[in-house]
Amino acid sequence: MTKRLIFLLAVGALLMTVLGGCPGSPPPVLKETQFETVHFDLDKFNLRGDAKAALDHNYELLKDFPDVICKIEGHCDERGTIEYNLSLGEKRARAAMDYLIGLGIDASRISIISYGKERPVDPGHNDAAWDKNRRDEFKIISQ
Repeated sequence: MTKRLIFLLAVGALLMTVLGGCPGSPPPVLKETQFETVHFDLDKFNLRGDAKAALDHNYELLKDFPDVICKIEGHCDERGTIEYNLSLGEKRARAAMDYLIGLGIDASRISIISYGKERPVDPGHNDAAWDKNRRDEFKIISQ
């Protein structure tokens, strides 16, 4: 290859990187799997350090994809009554939403719902399963 052709290829590659792809290419899409799950202690809805780190990550995603509207689902483990866990799940989802709003995400982009203990991610009946089930998950409504 000639030096001129190599130079033109390098400039083209640089432009592709800076402009984010070919003209007319579809914009990047946020996937739900990119969100981090937020975990909670037993009977708690306060945000632990690891929960705040997960929410900071999710904030960056929402900031990078300003058209995304999401729903935060609050979940609990199987212990406790249906009513108690629905209330606790809502408090967990609201805590995450309030944190993101505090960081600057517009409240109109986030909704919350509680599923209480009705949708466990792990069907086990032990501490390891319960730890996984006390969580908030992020779902994309639109983008």
